[in-house]
Amino acid sequence: MSTTGRDAAASPGRGEDTPLRRAIGPRLLILFVIGDILGTGIYATTGQVAGKIGGALWLPFVIGFVVALLTAASYVELVGKYPKAAGAALYTQKAFKVPFLTFIVAFMVMCSGLSSASAAARAFSGDYLAEFTDFFPPTLVAILFVLALAALNLRGVSESVKTNVVLTLVELTGLLVILTIGAWAVLTGDGEPSRLGEFQAEGTGYALITSVLGATALGFFAFVGFEDSVNMAEETKDPVRTFPRAIFTGVAVTGTIYVLVALVSSLLVDYRVLEDSSGPLLEVVKAGGIDFPPKLFALIALFAVTNSALINIMMASRLCYGMANERVLPRGMGRVLPGRRTPVVGIVFVSLLAIGLVSTGEIAGLGDTTAFLLLCVFAVVNIAVLVLRRDRVEHRHFRTPTALPVLGAITALILASPLSDRPADVYIRAGVLLSIGIGLWVLNKMVLKARGEA
Repeated sequence: MSTTGRDAAASPGRGEDTPLRRAIGPRLLILFVIGDILGTGIYATTGQVAGKIGGALWLPFVIGFVVALLTAASYVELVGKYPKAAGAALYTQKAFKVPFLTFIVAFMVMCSGLSSASAAARAFSGDYLAEFTDFFPPTLVAILFVLALAALNLRGVSESVKTNVVLTLVELTGLLVILTIGAWAVLTGDGEPSRLGEFQAEGTGYALITSVLGATALGFFAFVGFEDSVNMAEETKDPVRTFPRAIFTGVAVTGTIYVLVALVSSLLVDYRVLEDSSGPLLEVVKAGGIDFPPKLFALIALFAVTNSALINIMMASRLCYGMANERVLPRGMGRVLPGRRTPVVGIVFVSLLAIGLVSTGEIAGLGDTTAFLLLCVFAVVNIAVLVLRRDRVEHRHFRTPTALPVLGAITALILASPLSDRPADVYIRAGVLLSIGIGLWVLNKMVLKARGEA
């Protein structure tokens, strides 16, 4: 891989070329990417992944890390080349120039963020909260949760990102607790190392392959998030230079932590126990030899899923803003709140959609829906980076080796296919969301035609 750049003055995105405030520096962006990836996936779906594969829980996270790294390289090249908000939608439009495809990709990205935020809201109102109280109905808790995060987003990007930094440090602390418990177990001879090589599927043929692919597809939910950061390009200082280091560092740090946490979880807790819990890491804490208060860890987990939801709602609203500027959505979606300079219409719109999604499924189903939608988008992005090689820009930027996006597209398509043994309800939910998207596309075209702007 290579990355090049001219002096700062030659890099796009350093001046006031956007109505949004450039408030995110290099260190803040790295923490933002790490916080975006960490959270609901590892804290809430580890048990479901274990249920699909068995004791070899670490394997899906290793494969997911490799797949995420392949696609991350494509995103780094594209955000350096086109440092604008809108992410995958912008890249799709520039590569294929098919407005309908652009809208579908953008809509899938938006829905993936909202289904991820909904999974986080469900996780917040589940077993971790039950350590303190189960008095309030989970759905009501999830709705109030979304509304609170919407209010924080409206206040400003600086406040939202700084809150993200605090929550990222808290959730990292929780995972370090798990790793400390694992290190103590190894030193004291606790745990069952033999579990690490156990597979739920019997034999070595097709059943084993689909088991691994299914677990990887669901576990991939834990890695999503780095793609959200490109939607912050217009609020980042010198994005051409800042993004390569931030995205690669974020994926590497989280990937390493995930594999280690998976090893510890399987070492200390039987996969059947993990599968039955919506707070699987809490089971690890209770099984560890270190006397760490379960309620304190539950509180850390609540902060972690809050961080995931905060960032996903933030990113979906910025995506609305970017699509409005690209004329994929009506111009009103790009309206900025005076004074705060936050995309007010986008924040309200995505928050209402998130409230609607919290009642459509459980954590695993919403997480798998998120992963499926993004795997489809990742396949398109990996192809787009190859198509856009013919489009030259004046500034120098990161360029990934050609083999990586090719492998990225192939692996994303395999994990999105029925080979991954994904439940039918995930495809149904995604199909319904796409149907809504097509309906919105037709409505938008009719409005533009009526105004003479089509």
